[in-house]
Amino acid sequence: MFPYGFYGQFVMNIYGFDKTSLLNYPGHVAATVFTGGCNMRCPYCHNGELVLNPPAEMKISEEEVLAHLKKRSNVLSGLCITGGEPTLQPDLCDFIEKVRALGYKIKLDTNGLKPNTLGQLLEKGFLDYVAMDIKAGRDNYSRATGINANIDKISESVSILLKSDVEFELRTTVVRGIHTEEDFADIKSWLSEIVGESASRIEHYYLQSYVYRDTVLDKDGAYESFTKEELESFAEILIPIADNVSLRGID
Repeated sequence: MFPYGFYGQFVMNIYGFDKTSLLNYPGHVAATVFTGGCNMRCPYCHNGELVLNPPAEMKISEEEVLAHLKKRSNVLSGLCITGGEPTLQPDLCDFIEKVRALGYKIKLDTNGLKPNTLGQLLEKGFLDYVAMDIKAGRDNYSRATGINANIDKISESVSILLKSDVEFELRTTVVRGIHTEEDFADIKSWLSEIVGESASRIEHYYLQSYVYRDTVLDKDGAYESFTKEELESFAEILIPIADNVSLRGID
């Protein structure tokens, strides 16, 4: 039995709904739902309200989302589930079942802190693409996430993805004031150890440029973006651990 409870017992906490996107799910025209709540407190997070205090008036019902997906099934092919942290949702399994019954592929965004949930979703064949965040190097993880992060859980989630048949990407939002070159040297060393224990390789690793928004969690933080050249130098460090290392958010 999936550990979230019985069908229909819970309701997904959805606080945002992007009805059409060409960017959120690689290779697909997709809708995106944003779940409320997170088990991290990344100070540079863009979705501060979703993390700390999702506004009740912004809540969107499952029925509204499912009705739109049914209506637009001739245009849309995928649904991206992001947050917040979706794996905290007690109805995630049931919700994905309902969406897949409409013929949609599912992309999950996750921070990797719940490897058991990730593994169970993969085992059930509920996911078609996973995007997982690597927040920083190991020694800097707690600062980057605002919590006493369990690195072993992150490592386990990466290992689960490497052993699965599902396409996935790893990604780091790179923030001046949080990250340094040492982070990427450690990420290379850390992930090399995990890859070395697997028969697979990391196909996609993306470095995402930080962009300030007024919804950022820590509005007083001195956070800025790196230059394109600096991001490229960080990407060079990671090339040995992934088939494709690319930049996002750079004009």
